[in-house]
Amino acid sequence: MEVRLKLKMILFERGITQRELAEKTGLRENVISEMVNNQRKTFNREQVARVIQYLEITDMNEIFEIK
Repeated sequence: MEVRLKLKMILFERGITQRELAEKTGLRENVISEMVNNQRKTFNREQVARVIQYLEITDMNEIFEIK
């Protein structure tokens, strides 16, 4: 079982670039890229919280999926 972020799809649907998300959240572009491409084995809660806050996500099912 694997927990994945659906960040790539969310950004595409909302027309937001990875660079824009990085600028608005204060996270480095490589961090956003790794999150978008699900290259991280663990999630930093603070980083995920910044992304969720900026994207105004209120339901964790919107951003996480279990495969």
